[in-house]
Amino acid sequence: MDIREIQNLIKFVAKSGATEVKLEMDDFKITIKTTTEAGAPEYSYVQHAPVMQQQPAPQMAAAPQSAPAPQAQAPASSDDSKYITIKSPIIGTFYRKPSPDKPVFVEVGSTIAKGDVLCVIEAMKLFNEIESEYAGKIVKILVDDMSPVEFDQPLFLIEPN
Repeated sequence: MDIREIQNLIKFVAKSGATEVKLEMDDFKITIKTTTEAGAPEYSYVQHAPVMQQQPAPQMAAAPQSAPAPQAQAPASSDDSKYITIKSPIIGTFYRKPSPDKPVFVEVGSTIAKGDVLCVIEAMKLFNEIESEYAGKIVKILVDDMSPVEFDQPLFLIEPN
């Protein structure tokens, strides 16, 4: 299982509403825990450990592993073609605020200038500010706060000035 499959599994579990999922393979174990409270953090970890072979877990793990495959990105609406899409330059966790006690960087309807910070993406404990390359108005925020994002995943739709 590679990192992309693990990320897809995390997204699938977060969207499914499940609070805990365990996946055991021959050479590693993955446990993904989420909370049901709005805005609560999502936890996941990978533990490399030998798994006893007499357990039927690898057979049961086939369904969750193949389930994330249909989770491809939804195609953009045809009316979104007049907007500019701001995409994630890195893999990480998307945050709308610089810290929990601060206000969000932008809201739908916010007017932005080139160079304004739109969000923060945490990757490997580093917080990367994502700045706008365009001036305009935020039309849509495509990612939920504290959600995992992939490289080149659409984050915002902007109506250019």
